[in-house]
Amino acid sequence: MGEVDPAYFQQPEHRPKLEIVQAQGIPLIDLSELTSNDPSQQPSENLVEEIRNACRGWGFFQVVNHGVPLETRQRIMAASKEFFAQPLDEKRKVRRDEKRVLGYYDTEHTKNVRDWKEVFDLTVEDPTFVTASHHPDDQEVDEWHNQWPDFPPHLRGACEEYGRAVEKLAFKLMELIALSLGLRADRFEGFFKDQTSFVRLNHYPPCPVPHLALGVGRHKDAGALTVLAQDDVGGLEVKRKSDGQWVWASPTPDAYIINVGDIIQVWSNNVYESVEHRVMVNSERERFSIPFFFNPSHYTVVEPLEELVSNESRAKYKAYNWGKFLLTRKASNFKKLDVENIQISHFRVPELADALEGALKLN
Repeated sequence: MGEVDPAYFQQPEHRPKLEIVQAQGIPLIDLSELTSNDPSQQPSENLVEEIRNACRGWGFFQVVNHGVPLETRQRIMAASKEFFAQPLDEKRKVRRDEKRVLGYYDTEHTKNVRDWKEVFDLTVEDPTFVTASHHPDDQEVDEWHNQWPDFPPHLRGACEEYGRAVEKLAFKLMELIALSLGLRADRFEGFFKDQTSFVRLNHYPPCPVPHLALGVGRHKDAGALTVLAQDDVGGLEVKRKSDGQWVWASPTPDAYIINVGDIIQVWSNNVYESVEHRVMVNSERERFSIPFFFNPSHYTVVEPLEELVSNESRAKYKAYNWGKFLLTRKASNFKKLDVENIQISHFRVPELADALEGALKLN
């Protein structure tokens, strides 16, 4: 234990329980009807209903027959393993910092506790256009560029091919989510014109203290949608909405795990909710995973969609700028914060009862 930095240790109430609770009921959805060559084919009401129930009941689901070629996934997974197998000095040649925010990193924190992992980040669009600072009045635009290591030489091609393949799946899923909310299928498309989406290669080495540390601490995803590929080791745990229990999401061969992000929670005006999840570590086996974070353009103003707001269901969030939000989140990767990082809850409109109570206190 003396060899492990206490910075990795979770607070006692957040330490993982090593007995696994299997996640019975995480929906498994077959997308085969969308992978035909007929572009005019519309999704069935049954499929839309499956998506609706999964988003409402879990905020997480798995998809099979999704259209992403297995070879594409195998290539990026193999290249990822080759990259992370290198000596640390080699990996740090493409280390990210506050100016170059893409590339390799091994000291990331979640909820101010260090994660037991190392990562390599790349954006789908290169360059990716982002707001230059988190200051509200600053309208300057900056560019993020991917960093590529010399080895393995095929990493770049594998990552770019994978990013485009999963991007197509993400757009299909957003169409299904739009239909499940009673919106037109292309309702979300315009938000992603200059997307800030990125792919992350995750490596979780074997951990000698799996009862104290986590690969990634409890969190919700800030973007719109996450599409996760994981190996057969497993480690993802989801906080079940029905009872708050942490449950294990078992790997399904060639499936992707999908979760609703904070932006969809706001767009849907809380019809769908982003759900907490975390990653367990393994004392004997290393684990690899590849999340694709589907994020809108930096100039997107995130707010409840007008179609989902009414007198009966008033807007539950104030509008916020995604680029400013993203930049504030990114800055926290490089230093431990003394306060909670920015969350969508900071933009929550108080319920009428809360507002009245506050007004009475003031008087």
